[in-house]
Amino acid sequence: MSQTGPISETRSCTRDGEGRLAGAQAEGGGPEACDWARAVAFDQAHLWHPYAALGAPVWPVVAADGVRLTLADGRRLIDGMSSWWAAIHGYNHPVLNRAVSEQLARMAHVMFGGFTHAPAIELGRRLVDLTPAPLEKVFLCDSGSVAVEVAIKMAIQYWQARGRPAKHRLLTVRGGYHGDTFAAMSVCDPVTGMHRLFTGLVPEQVFAPRPACRFDGPWEPSAISAFADLISAHEDELAAVILEPIAQGAGGMWFYHPQYLREVRALCDAHAVLLIADEIATGFGRTGRFLACDHAMVTPDILCLGKALTGGYMTLAATLTTAEIATTIGQSPAGCLMHGPTFMANPLACAAAVASVDLLTASDWQIRVADSEGQLARELDACRGLAAVGDVRVLGAIGVVETRAAIDLPALTARFVEAGVWLRPFGRLVYLMPPYIISPEDLSMLTATITRVLSDI
Repeated sequence: MSQTGPISETRSCTRDGEGRLAGAQAEGGGPEACDWARAVAFDQAHLWHPYAALGAPVWPVVAADGVRLTLADGRRLIDGMSSWWAAIHGYNHPVLNRAVSEQLARMAHVMFGGFTHAPAIELGRRLVDLTPAPLEKVFLCDSGSVAVEVAIKMAIQYWQARGRPAKHRLLTVRGGYHGDTFAAMSVCDPVTGMHRLFTGLVPEQVFAPRPACRFDGPWEPSAISAFADLISAHEDELAAVILEPIAQGAGGMWFYHPQYLREVRALCDAHAVLLIADEIATGFGRTGRFLACDHAMVTPDILCLGKALTGGYMTLAATLTTAEIATTIGQSPAGCLMHGPTFMANPLACAAAVASVDLLTASDWQIRVADSEGQLARELDACRGLAAVGDVRVLGAIGVVETRAAIDLPALTARFVEAGVWLRPFGRLVYLMPPYIISPEDLSMLTATITRVLSDI
């Protein structure tokens, strides 16, 4: 294949007597890294990838370290995505490697039903210490979508226990993304989400307009009016409001004014509606504060965390709530929160999370994120004058370039790979969420590539 394709070098291999692939190996690739042309052909014929048709282009990765991904043909890409915002410390970090290795030698997994273990206890202790005081009850689950499902169940079971079962719907804002499972899908944007594919199956929720006031713009009191009208009209059936505080993620990468969140908190209190903050993408410093809620000095009733929780090493998420909510659910007829994944509080994942949280809190992450924010703002500003670009937005270690029209995403991704960077655009958005450890030189390579590629469309 040519250098413009997903894999430009193939490696011969055979199978040993037990059917394993043997032969030449790519660096760090293990015994499976041999005839990559054949392996990729199998992938494209049989493996589904996220939000992609079968057979979509893929680039085989054989190793990762720091902020670089090594492809099977030897090319190295600067990762501008942190593997979907999770690998905040970069790849192959010795501290995280050691934590997982040491835990693996002790115990890879044990059921959390009836048992407990040190990594879960230590992680719970850290999450309680790092989040606002009322949030002291921790449910450890498998993924961000599951964390949202758990949060919604908490809200619904809470009102059932309070003798108000009619309060079972959710109010949210357009432009949001909360995950791929059914309850989570129901509170994603009804246009850009998957509602039309699952009409009649996805619960019907209440949607307010997307917050109109930009994070870096003036506050307009009228921006909350539609939301205020909806929460007032539906308060008897609303269990909770759920939103991504300050920074909306995969639904549109939109950053809104902190005052909007303050107004939402006040309206929830006034109308007896719980507030769920989905900080799966924004938690652990991505927006420049430990939690995005901190920009508004607002504390939710239920908090969802994920993605960066383990530094990208293992899948793990957490849903936190208050003692009052947890106690009320425990006193309900069910007697417990009705959720319990098989791999809940997996010891390997919890050990990785403890090490990742400690690594973050012991570092100068605030300075690094602030430096990245300043550099992104300066360097992406060059995109504003491009004919294809409609807007540029930066908050913390997030940089967004929004184009005026939909772009050819596969072609654009291939061009980025050719240039030596990994970016994963969607819709009309080309965005950066690099690891916090990225150097100014590598970040400049990412921003310059975006500017150069978008100047050609």
